[in-house]
Amino acid sequence: MSTAITDQKITTDDSSADGDRHRANPASERSLQLALAAARTAEDNRGLDIVLLDLREITPVFDYFVLITGNSRRQLHAISEEIDHCLEKELGDERMGIEGYRESRWILLDYGTVVIHLFDEEMREFYALEQLWNQARRVSLPWQAEPPSDQSSEAGE
Repeated sequence: MSTAITDQKITTDDSSADGDRHRANPASERSLQLALAAARTAEDNRGLDIVLLDLREITPVFDYFVLITGNSRRQLHAISEEIDHCLEKELGDERMGIEGYRESRWILLDYGTVVIHLFDEEMREFYALEQLWNQARRVSLPWQAEPPSDQSSEAGE
């Protein structure tokens, strides 16, 4: 599945047979838009090891998990606040719940169909959500999809 974001509009090209079920679903498109916006905001705030998991074929409870690692309590707070700002103020979605903000080792932002998990390194490794939900499809982040340019060929020109 390839995904493109243009001025907060998302288009998808899913050639898999499973994708037909979700392709025309505006709610799924909205969930993907929120998940990608959260992932991009985390990256803009120096979040690490950002993973977007598509859970639509596994559970009816939510569509996507966004997993993010931060280096410090302060960074986890900043990322969570910026994601809230982006999703609530810029995209008009309302957070349904937040857990772990005070402790800041694992902050969970619940947007209903999208759940954002912000971890410190130790908690991310301990809970290993990627392994727990290993049947979920990883969604490539469009801004990371381009391979790095080959600088050695540029130097030879």
